[in-house]
Amino acid sequence: MAIYEKFVGASRDDFLSLEDAQQNYTLSFSENFNFAYDVVDVLGKNKPDKLAMVWVSNDGEEKKFTFKDMMLASNKAANYFKYLGIKKGDRVLLVLRRSYYFWFCMLGLHKIGAVAVQATDMLKAKDYVYRCNAGKIKCVIATGFGNATEYFDEGEGYETVEIKLVTEHKKCGNGWHDFEEGFLMASDKWQRPTGKDATRADDMMLMAFSSGTTGYPKIITHNFKYPLGHIMTGVFWHRVVDGGLHFTISDTGWLKSLWGKFYGQWFGESAVLVYDFDKFDPESVLKVMEKHRVTTFCVPPTMYRMMLEQDVSRFDLSSLTHCCSAGEALNPEIFNKWKAATGLEIYEGFGQTETCLCIATLYPWTKPVPGTLGYPVPGFDMHLLDADGNPVVRGATGEICCRVLSKKRKSCGLIDTYNFSDEDTERAMYNGFYHTGDTAYRDEKGMFRYVGRNDDVIKSSGYRIGPFEIESVLLEHDAVKEVAVTGVPDPVRGFAVKATIVLNDGFEGTEALTKELQKYVKDNTAPYKYPRVVEYVEALPKTFNGKIRRSELREKDAQKNQ
Repeated sequence: MAIYEKFVGASRDDFLSLEDAQQNYTLSFSENFNFAYDVVDVLGKNKPDKLAMVWVSNDGEEKKFTFKDMMLASNKAANYFKYLGIKKGDRVLLVLRRSYYFWFCMLGLHKIGAVAVQATDMLKAKDYVYRCNAGKIKCVIATGFGNATEYFDEGEGYETVEIKLVTEHKKCGNGWHDFEEGFLMASDKWQRPTGKDATRADDMMLMAFSSGTTGYPKIITHNFKYPLGHIMTGVFWHRVVDGGLHFTISDTGWLKSLWGKFYGQWFGESAVLVYDFDKFDPESVLKVMEKHRVTTFCVPPTMYRMMLEQDVSRFDLSSLTHCCSAGEALNPEIFNKWKAATGLEIYEGFGQTETCLCIATLYPWTKPVPGTLGYPVPGFDMHLLDADGNPVVRGATGEICCRVLSKKRKSCGLIDTYNFSDEDTERAMYNGFYHTGDTAYRDEKGMFRYVGRNDDVIKSSGYRIGPFEIESVLLEHDAVKEVAVTGVPDPVRGFAVKATIVLNDGFEGTEALTKELQKYVKDNTAPYKYPRVVEYVEALPKTFNGKIRRSELREKDAQKNQ
């Protein structure tokens, strides 16, 4: 019996259809469920030699870790944290890039009941000060690579930070201690706490900072049931292979790493590949996939596009059995080119920092259709609602919402709180639903088709226009490499559709090309959606994890019109 079956009560192949799974998929777990003890330690004891991780450095160094290794390493981390005075409920900031120490620390914190807080090493001083003070961070563990410790020390006014640890034996001064030295000296024997020190499934386990279009990043918390939500992510959507090797490209500064490099994959008893590169290079990624015989794979559409700029046929990817994508909407052009190059379709999924996977195309029950997200996944009761909270009719755009029966009856993996504030939480979770802020409509088959963020939707001449469909059409044109569609103020229409375009080599942003692209959109989607404004740029503004920052484009256009 696979370990996830203890919680699901059935194999994924026991469900005969998506409808069967949606109606009969349930999770059974104890009130003190803890992934570190109830999954990793169980595998470490029962299947000690089973591979858990293959870690590859930027210069080709390789390390392999079994589940027994993970069990013992997390025991050492827990003992070292306890020695330092870290206890249940304390918040620990992890700035560890793709170091394998991230997994040791996460599991060690889970065993203590301390709260893990992920962060990218691209943060600057003011970012660290805000996160540490808003999150009441007690300890920070930073990578010794790069300038994370220097940027951290540039910050002033830390209110709660007591302990600073650094990896790679970096000599920093300023109160930094060598994490690896303390870790190596710690015992690998650890007893699960009982009584008041024991963890409960409803205790806070994770804290994340999620940036929006305005204001400071908001604090999102998840409890110890969060990993259970990722059974659907890893086992059913990623379709990980027992004994295989899954590869999701993500820095550990983001919760996406928990989607694809941790919980769901280990529930499915698949090892994870961690490629600790400095900068994404598609050719190097393809070489690593070929060498290590990756079986399942997930990256954002932007990275698929960059990989497809290579001659993918030069690489032996015959070990691949399944491919997925998330993080932004998947354009049909990428879907079709990847299928032509590899023979594999890309299964799209939708979720947020606030959720686990909640809408997807789930193999083998649903076939991926380019331009669609799929159907609600078992465990999440998803709906499309209008501004008054009423269900929209088939074909109409509505906000993607998840039904919440009560604070105690939520889907595993759904947000606990925003900013530790009932008021802030109720702005997103009210009238029995969690409101995602994303919009979609259902097509004739009932599949969700993504439209955009509420603040991305363009209201022009009475129409509500989502950017995704226009972007998808433009990306089919040979001239277009990347594109972002936004609304710009227009005295007649309210807003006009604008396309900001990065061209492929060999094309110039002439008036003739602009007219050609406008006609191409008119010919391939509803004419009212065509971009009345076209701007050509060298690069689009993006977030740290590759998502296009439409908000930055809107802000620049708003300033031009002042």
